Amino acid sequence: MTLTTAKWTIDEYHRMIAAGILDHRRVELLKGEIIEMSPEGEPHAYFSSEAGEYLIKLIGDLAMIRLDKPITLPNNSEPEPDIAIVQRLGRAYLAHHPYPENIFWLIEYANSSLEKDLEIKSKIYAEVNIPEYWVVNLKTKQLIIFREPQDGEYRVKSTFIDGTIYPIAFPDVAVSVCAIISN
Repeated sequence: MTLTTAKWTIDEYHRMIAAGILDHRRVELLKGEIIEMSPEGEPHAYFSSEAGEYLIKLIGDLAMIRLDKPITLPNNSEPEPDIAIVQRLGRAYLAHHPYPENIFWLIEYANSSLEKDLEIKSKIYAEVNIPEYWVVNLKTKQLIIFREPQDGEYRVKSTFIDGTIYPIAFPDVAVSVCAIISN
């Protein structure tokens, strides 16, 4: 017996949110499926918050740092990355969440969600050409960086435990790996 899942569009997902159907549930839309988000443990909350504050100071007016906010993707996905570094569009974000063309790079912190972040989300982000995607593996204290999206996959995947990273969007900005993974 083959099971067929019902797929949802972003508009249908937004109508469910507006109707209160998803109230009190931590979910995100991934490729048309409503997925429960893992509970956020203390290390996840601490490290992502600290890294967000660090990036706000480091990036300044070059970009907006959005913490735990949705992004809207044309592949029927509306994930909520831990950190999204996006264009400053001011009041435009009253009408829509950032689209792929507004996103410089994304960061996810992963413990129990590591497989989802490395396998599923990396493909979703590569498919819509988000230029850079970072995953912090909280278990191993490693930063995994994905770059060069092509044909629904990132061609370059690098792992760091220390050092300095220069984001593609801001090649003159030096990001401390330690400030991202173990602040």
